[in-house]
Amino acid sequence: MAVANNITAVLNFIATLCSIPIIAAGIWLASKPDNECVHLFRWPVVVLGILILVVSLTGFAGAYWYKETLLAVYLCLMAILIVLLLSLLIFAFVVTRPDGSYSVPGKAYKEYRLDGFSDWLRNHVVNSKNWDKIRPCLAESDTCSKLAQDYFTVDQLFSSNISPLQSGCCKPPTACGYSYVNPTLWINPTSPTADPDCFLWNNDQSQLCYNCSSCKAGLLGNLRKEWRKANIILIVAVVVLIWVYLIACSAFRNAQTEDLFRRYKQGWT
Repeated sequence: MAVANNITAVLNFIATLCSIPIIAAGIWLASKPDNECVHLFRWPVVVLGILILVVSLTGFAGAYWYKETLLAVYLCLMAILIVLLLSLLIFAFVVTRPDGSYSVPGKAYKEYRLDGFSDWLRNHVVNSKNWDKIRPCLAESDTCSKLAQDYFTVDQLFSSNISPLQSGCCKPPTACGYSYVNPTLWINPTSPTADPDCFLWNNDQSQLCYNCSSCKAGLLGNLRKEWRKANIILIVAVVVLIWVYLIACSAFRNAQTEDLFRRYKQGWT
């Protein structure tokens, strides 16, 4: 029983370590300008990471001090958390699978179409009700001001891999044929009817293309890109957690069997 508990304690220590990259990935996601404005995606990963940390410490304490009740609670709660983390991963993969980006000739960056993303993202993130709250939040961020600070010539801008959010919100669509003045100032469109967003572009730095469909698509493109990166960390963490959990279950079950056999030999049953 002592050997099995020691094994379980070590495994729970590993699970505790696994919670750290999960929390770090959640904090990284929450710190991004788009996630600061889209509260729906901001904290789920952080909360799950903290819960895994607490449950792992509970299992460690139960194994270290031979508290079978704590171990049983740990096994039950960890199973629930692993299922929740797997569900979050699958959900994130499904809703971020469609990619609304398209290449623009002569540009290193891509532009984005709103109808290229999943229905769920469009309906729950950038619907008119939510966008009324998201738009002013984006306008107050430094997303576009950083673009103007980092690039000074049209060649620098066109050869740069700017973020989807900057591509969609900080400049008009290329199809409009606007002339470059600076990254957030464009004039004299040659094809103003090429895209409905052409009429929505405004050189007012508080307006820009924040009312454009391309800005909504850029926001979804940013979310997709960031969640795809975070998913890599989460996949590795959940694989390790499942491996740890299965071994801990086996050790706990074997310890219970050995304890019953010991009691039987001593005539307690």
